[in-house]
Amino acid sequence: MSPADFHTSLKIDFSRGITRSSLSLRMLASFGMMLALLGCQVTRSEGPEAERPKLRELVNIDDRILEYAKEAASRAPYAPPGDTARERLAQGVRHLLNGDIGEAERRLAGVGFQVTRLTDTVSGRRYDEVAARKPGDEARWGRLYVSADATLRWSVQVPHPVADSGTESLGVRLLEEVPGGALVVAGAHRTAGRGDAADVAHRTDSAFHAIITETQKKGIPGVQLHGFAKDSDRPFDAILSTGATRTAPMEAAALADRMQGDGLRVCRGWSKRCPLEGTTNAQGKSAKRNGATFLHVELAPGARGGGNDADEAAMALSGLLATWSDAGR
Repeated sequence: MSPADFHTSLKIDFSRGITRSSLSLRMLASFGMMLALLGCQVTRSEGPEAERPKLRELVNIDDRILEYAKEAASRAPYAPPGDTARERLAQGVRHLLNGDIGEAERRLAGVGFQVTRLTDTVSGRRYDEVAARKPGDEARWGRLYVSADATLRWSVQVPHPVADSGTESLGVRLLEEVPGGALVVAGAHRTAGRGDAADVAHRTDSAFHAIITETQKKGIPGVQLHGFAKDSDRPFDAILSTGATRTAPMEAAALADRMQGDGLRVCRGWSKRCPLEGTTNAQGKSAKRNGATFLHVELAPGARGGGNDADEAAMALSGLLATWSDAGR
């Protein structure tokens, strides 16, 4: 073999060594990229999981809420939360509404409450439930249900479950029919506390009030549902008012028009003197301070529960909430 041949052979062998090294490096690089991609996939899947409540349940949302609301019929003793507990509840709800579920869970745990992600077996829609962890005094403070599938645009409030019969079922119906909503339900009969302690529509020291105030601070409009007995002094099917505010937004007038168009006799508190206008309502006063829309809706027996006009009233209210939902998009 000549020196030239020897040199050529060395060159060829050397070149092959470089090629094999390059392939090895490329394979290692590819493997590393695969690991990196897998790592990214894990991170992406863990991200949304971390934003969900730790507790999850598959439930019939209608049964879940109504069974809780009906417990008010027992008239079990009620005592409002203390100042510290009420503030922690408010902080927890504030973090939940801001999307910081982890911090919400931590704050709520300090007062015996928890967040549970509920998936409705009928519709497949998801809701975040804020409720007491176990039976007892805290369980009678009330509950919050927030749509987890859409941005919060409105709230429905039920301060007197059982006492104003049918308002709890109407509240659930509205939560299920219109996306982007929250339902706040009191946990005690309005006569269960000492004096008027459990009449949360007229108290500021309740969990009910603290929760609703947090929604109002975010500018979320709300409807509060009440019931009244129809008599000669109240010959109406619905009494609509804006609480402490004497003017009404256009959607309130539209609600009254639709109810009236469906054959309901409506009294409009912003344009004439009506009974049960809700001017002393605590949440109405809070809404005025926070610049949030508040509608106080009183319904006769026929316009709620299984009454003859219940569907018309419910559809009119659904239309109002849909207007709020669309306006926020």
